[in-house]
Amino acid sequence: MLRKKWWIVLAGVAGLALSSPGFAKVTADEAAHLGKDLTPVGAVAGGNADGTIPPWASVKDLVGGTNKAYFDDVIKLATPQSLEILRQEFEKLRAKNPQDFDALLKYLDSFTIADYPAISKQVDVIISKLPHQTLSQYVAGNKDEAGLAAQLPKELLNQDIQDFARKQRAEIGGGGKYEAPQFIITRDNLVKYSAHLTAGQQAMFAKYPDYRMIVYPTVRAAFFPDQINQATIRNATTAELKGTDDVEGAVLGFPFPIPKTGAEVIWNHKMRYRGSAVRRYNNQAIVKPDGSYKITKLVEDVKFKYANLKESNPGTKILLYYLSEVLSPPRVAGQLILVHESSGAGGSGRDAWIYNPGLGRVNRAPDVGYDNPYIGTDGEQFNDQVDVFNGALDRYDWKLLGKKDMYIAYDSFLINAPLIKYKDIIRPGHINQNLSRYELHRVWVVDATLRAGLRHQFKRRTFYVDEDSWAIAAVDDYDNRDQLWKVQEAQLITVPFVPTVTGIPEIIYDLQSGRYFLTALTNEDKISDFKIDFKDDYFSPNSINHKAQTK
Repeated sequence: MLRKKWWIVLAGVAGLALSSPGFAKVTADEAAHLGKDLTPVGAVAGGNADGTIPPWASVKDLVGGTNKAYFDDVIKLATPQSLEILRQEFEKLRAKNPQDFDALLKYLDSFTIADYPAISKQVDVIISKLPHQTLSQYVAGNKDEAGLAAQLPKELLNQDIQDFARKQRAEIGGGGKYEAPQFIITRDNLVKYSAHLTAGQQAMFAKYPDYRMIVYPTVRAAFFPDQINQATIRNATTAELKGTDDVEGAVLGFPFPIPKTGAEVIWNHKMRYRGSAVRRYNNQAIVKPDGSYKITKLVEDVKFKYANLKESNPGTKILLYYLSEVLSPPRVAGQLILVHESSGAGGSGRDAWIYNPGLGRVNRAPDVGYDNPYIGTDGEQFNDQVDVFNGALDRYDWKLLGKKDMYIAYDSFLINAPLIKYKDIIRPGHINQNLSRYELHRVWVVDATLRAGLRHQFKRRTFYVDEDSWAIAAVDDYDNRDQLWKVQEAQLITVPFVPTVTGIPEIIYDLQSGRYFLTALTNEDKISDFKIDFKDDYFSPNSINHKAQTK
């Protein structure tokens, strides 16, 4: 009994003002719990007392780096190219049978628990009209896709497109078992659930009478490659955080699976495995209070130097390289931002360069960090809010408050499905909450308070970090008058073919202006390419200077 409750003791100790830099490392006895009553990356493997949070899915299977409980082998083999074929087929179907999609959206706009069987059936109706054609037959019949066959795994070539879509649909709640919603939180029943809601969520209910949260059964399907799991277990007794920004002794995996300070939790988010590289087709929107918006399109190339399974980088201080290009609207098209992100004491942990077509040259960008506005967001996203939080921690004191059971957006596959368009997501005041899936999960709660004498537009921030993935699910941001100002939410999903957990889309609500910012919208663009490779020199200042000059 004492062994089973060991994690409760640790969580209690964690709440005792653990912002001091000299806290003791994890002992070998503590680390021995990883892969047993703790998952390999540090989450509690068991469920909660009343069963509303289940045990981590198929622990014995997951330790080996697979998730047989939730994801079909075909889904784990999916590639960006195979998913792009599926997206294009849905677009063809939308053009041919728009009434089927209109019927789905009609149900979703008036969502009730009683409506859900009809919604589920309508999704099945749409999928049933996809072609019975294998992926190899699709490639053979499309001359423009002649090189695509070589990019598809052999195991997928004979996969039927309609069956492939059904398997993708099965991701929502583990093959249908967890698909139906349990209840809906509204302003009328808010008090009943308030203990499990963030301050930001409660503020949204207070500001918007139609705000709601549809709660589904909890699915704990987060998983990572075995190399990441094993490296994380090794890191538990070797990694150390000096000050707020210098991580030492960590290789490949999460550095602090058994965190003892708030800053360590945030570093787990920053150093989590997200694949070795990615090209992301990012669509963003600044939404006015009346619901009007314009889309900004970017292409973002990232190479992760830490947690990279394709090359060995032991002891690297470089965390990642990032290069973004704005494609539209025309007034900002052609802008390039290059970032080298690192861990280390002294400085912001970031070198950055920017190319502005109006100036016609590449310049160092000393202000790409902290609360400087990210380009194209009209001040609704600060640089350190990209990926929910990034950059240096040195302007804040970090306190670990422990764990809580909280409703967070999780397994949000519907809002990312090609069935849905951006106009279906964006609404006045807030996104269409009927497309969001909320589940009860254990989260680490971390408070960050601005240090005396330092500047940031956020005086305090409260982070809610998913214990299974170390991805930040939500943030409450307070201004310098101690008023809740912005509410951040990441719609977390497990991406089994990487595998990782990521937030798409991410939302930043501005409670003062009534506007909100959406980023990582994916429904109407190419699928992010996690199979891509980049050489390091692709991310050199000389390389982007050449890229800029050849435009």
